Amino acid sequence: MTPSTRSTSFPPRAPADFSINQMTVKQLSLPDLVTACADLGVRGVGLWREPVKEYGVEAAARLVRAAGLRVTTLCRGGFLTAVDPGERARALADNRAAVEEAAALGTDTLVLVCGGLPDGDRDLPAARERVADALAELAPYAAGHAVRLAVEPLHPMFAADRCVVSTLGQALDLAERFPAEQVGVCVDTYHVWWDDLAPAALARAGAGGRLHAFQLADWTTPLPRGVLTGRGRLGDGSIDFRAWRALAEAAGYRGPVEVELFNEALWAADGREVLADTIHRYTTHTR
Repeated sequence: MTPSTRSTSFPPRAPADFSINQMTVKQLSLPDLVTACADLGVRGVGLWREPVKEYGVEAAARLVRAAGLRVTTLCRGGFLTAVDPGERARALADNRAAVEEAAALGTDTLVLVCGGLPDGDRDLPAARERVADALAELAPYAAGHAVRLAVEPLHPMFAADRCVVSTLGQALDLAERFPAEQVGVCVDTYHVWWDDLAPAALARAGAGGRLHAFQLADWTTPLPRGVLTGRGRLGDGSIDFRAWRALAEAAGYRGPVEVELFNEALWAADGREVLADTIHRYTTHTR
């Protein structure tokens, strides 16, 4: 981090609705993240399965509870587009395990990245139907653990290899086949900001009680070579976060707002400074 990123009141205290996604500061161990959150008044944290399992799910649950932190989401389940029966069975088993991990951590929301096209497949509608078939099996299981599934649409550039659900409208079309308390959507500005139909879809999600998670990241250009790690800090790119926050609030969303940044430059910096700068930018650019 550079001095120019800092405010005169640095380090700031986090607003009550702010949540830090673990991926933003993945260089911090889970204990260090929890300590940094406590020091800066962060009340919510979105966790990822891999570092949580490495630390131990039950141990992680005890750690965050002891610090008074709320786990706002667990990332991620999904990858549900396989055609091969064995692959499909393994994916369903992994998602059931993700549901159990979410319940153990005390979060009611498991974010799903649905998966891309299998090798050699070019049938997007059929792949989305396989996602729907998987949701039909997983949604009741999740409900039995008091966990909601949040389908996250990803930018169309990820349709081939990561997520055949590219728009918020497509995500809602899937979610609305199931009860709202079982399946909803995760809205990430990085993925949907470009879509002129997204504001209406966000209102539709709110009206149906399906806006289960709301995440922020900026869109900066030129895109890096590895587009997956190209998410910009709030205020560095093209997205109007005040407008998106207003849309979410108009849709009735009153939950935590996660900042989720995949950014190699941030991962190479001091994690506590990244967290403090993220809080400052959240306060500056969303209010």
